[in-house]
Amino acid sequence: MIHDIEFETMPREALEAIQLRRLQATLQRVYATVPFYRKRFDEAGFKPADMKSLDDLRRVPFTTKQDLRDNYPFGLFAVPMDNVVRIHASSGTTGKPTVVGYTARDVNTWAELMARSLAAAGATRGDIIHNAYGYGLFTGGLGVHYGAERLGASVIPISGGNTKRQIMIMKDFGATILTCTPSYALHLAEVAEEMGVDFKDLKFKAGIFGAEPWSEKMRHEIEKKLNLDAVDIYGLSEVIGPGVAVECLEAKAGLHIFEDHFIPEIINPETGEVLPYGETGELVFTSITKEAFPVIRYRTRDITSLNPEPCICGRTHVRMNRVSGRTDDMLIIRGVNVFPSQIESVLMEIDGVEPHYQLVVDREGTLDMLTVMVEVGEKAFTDEIKGLQHLEKLIAKNIKEYLGVSAKVKLVEPKSIARSEGKAVRVIDNRKL
Repeated sequence: MIHDIEFETMPREALEAIQLRRLQATLQRVYATVPFYRKRFDEAGFKPADMKSLDDLRRVPFTTKQDLRDNYPFGLFAVPMDNVVRIHASSGTTGKPTVVGYTARDVNTWAELMARSLAAAGATRGDIIHNAYGYGLFTGGLGVHYGAERLGASVIPISGGNTKRQIMIMKDFGATILTCTPSYALHLAEVAEEMGVDFKDLKFKAGIFGAEPWSEKMRHEIEKKLNLDAVDIYGLSEVIGPGVAVECLEAKAGLHIFEDHFIPEIINPETGEVLPYGETGELVFTSITKEAFPVIRYRTRDITSLNPEPCICGRTHVRMNRVSGRTDDMLIIRGVNVFPSQIESVLMEIDGVEPHYQLVVDREGTLDMLTVMVEVGEKAFTDEIKGLQHLEKLIAKNIKEYLGVSAKVKLVEPKSIARSEGKAVRVIDNRKL
């Protein structure tokens, strides 16, 4: 279902005209109100009046997460604090969080984008949405919540955790749409099985999963275990929160970026050069309707590519391919670039292993050593030692063949890798880099 026919199916020429107009207004505003941007533009010899076409965007300097940290907490806000009605912050794993603000109109825009996202996954006002994204400073829970209300659906603000109670409420309240991280979806399936609850007996038709990279194989696993259609959603606090892009239920082939609000680019992460459609690189966003906290050419660190081909669903906005990893969670093991999601793809091809894993990196002398901890299923775990050793060798061989990196594989018993109610912790890097 398309929530906003006018904007989501707009001809490319009309869309680009709107983008340029909104971009010009945003650049003029940040130049006038945010000292950081004024200084950065001046240093680059760029004036907002120089923005004559969308191609001129590549002349504007990038913004990075470090810039946000350097201006902590409110230094990049483009409106006075008495116009800010909401503050969120990203869960920074190092140092202070990155802080974002919203005016009343920003909150309204966000609700509209999340309503579009929910509709893309097949949600209607007749649905009951079980929202197990975390509420609080994290944008996930409240983003989905406001979108569900804008759509006119019923929303259950369950948040994360207390998993057995969640299963009971799913059953008793008859929820039809599930929203949470993909790793938590699999955890829900495990706990339901322990409780003797079969997802086939529940009423879910679709789930909207995001906040961490996940593979196509993991999608099939979730769909099988939870008996629903699994749709990918993308967003980040710095740009607005969830609702920047979403897959449609019809195609499940790339995430439609809402280009009337955000201009995407793909760059070479080493050189900053803008890459053409279809090439893989780092995703960069410029927000063109945000009031309190606009970001200009923000480097997301997410690795993906853009596809401009029209979609069978009728939406005309470009699609981003599934995020394959991040430039900052990319591991370099003895000169080879490795993303956790690549390891996951290899694991999901192998019978007998569960989609729960952890990558542990150590340095022995001058050599990096990668250990892949993999949970095995109950059935495989009861096999004799010889069978388990064969499985370990098979996984190590496949990782070497597909990714070109040698890894030690350690099989662990079912449910022994810590479950996360938010983003799964996939990498433990013990190197002192």
